[in-house]
Amino acid sequence: MNRIDRLTAILIQLQGKKIVKAAEIADRFNISLRTVYRDVKALQEAGVPIGAEAGTGYYIVDGYHLPPVMFSKEEAAALLTGEKLMERFSDHSNRKQFGLAMEKIRSVLRGSEKDYLESLEENIAVISNGIPTEEEGFPNKFMSDIQQALGLHQVISMEYFSFQEEVATRREVEPIGIFHSANKWHLIAWCRLRQGYRDFRIDRIRKLSVTSTYYKKDNRLSLQEYLKQKKQHSPDDPILIKISLDKDLMRYVRDQKYYFGLMDETVKGDRVELTFLQPYLNQMARWLTMFGSRVDILEPESLRQVMRDHIADLQNHYL
Repeated sequence: MNRIDRLTAILIQLQGKKIVKAAEIADRFNISLRTVYRDVKALQEAGVPIGAEAGTGYYIVDGYHLPPVMFSKEEAAALLTGEKLMERFSDHSNRKQFGLAMEKIRSVLRGSEKDYLESLEENIAVISNGIPTEEEGFPNKFMSDIQQALGLHQVISMEYFSFQEEVATRREVEPIGIFHSANKWHLIAWCRLRQGYRDFRIDRIRKLSVTSTYYKKDNRLSLQEYLKQKKQHSPDDPILIKISLDKDLMRYVRDQKYYFGLMDETVKGDRVELTFLQPYLNQMARWLTMFGSRVDILEPESLRQVMRDHIADLQNHYL
């Protein structure tokens, strides 16, 4: 990248955040801190009002804005790919907002870039792996509201359906972050009812409103701190599990297979092979017991031994 392009990119980076550290700029462009200082000085001499806070970073004075940014065709294609992913992995509210943003982006593209995007659009697809994205009875439209509450540190009031307890409860929570895992979005929040951090599946929220009550962010863990603690407290690492069962049993398996970490499903004649990533062998063994002799554990051997122990316990109990 030549220096003119780098200066423009640095200016865009500065406009994109409230404060940008010199080390962030150096890492992004693989340049030395000395070069960063020279580049920032060059921008200041060109009339860009860049301020600096000792030990913090650089910022652009309020009121200064770049003229409308033009996207390259490669950048536009990356955004189109993001739109396809949003259609598959986000909820109604986020899809709508991202669609509106893409309309604005398309409006500033040159004619050649628009033609390029149109030719790509029909040739990019995100294929479903069979995991249901939505469940009937749940609106699945609260992502934008949750993001607002996260950004402004507002308390959320919601009606949440607990799968384990099979009951809906009213909760007031202080959100600390969201993450996507196993094809579901999760809200991590401090629950005022339970007085602790809880993991809420967003697709199980029936009603939600952002209250006018604010909470102190510094009183709560960050999402990264929470996830780090959760990882440290995890009793086991995920284990690769493969089983084979009669094809006609699949109607009984239904969504249960996803709760056990389904990774792959392959039909082989009148049998189906399922692959899971699951740390809890005891839970898996208890689930497989319901299928009796019509299921075979292909691997690991440790799960076969857990199954033997489980069956022996049952036999001793009933004899």
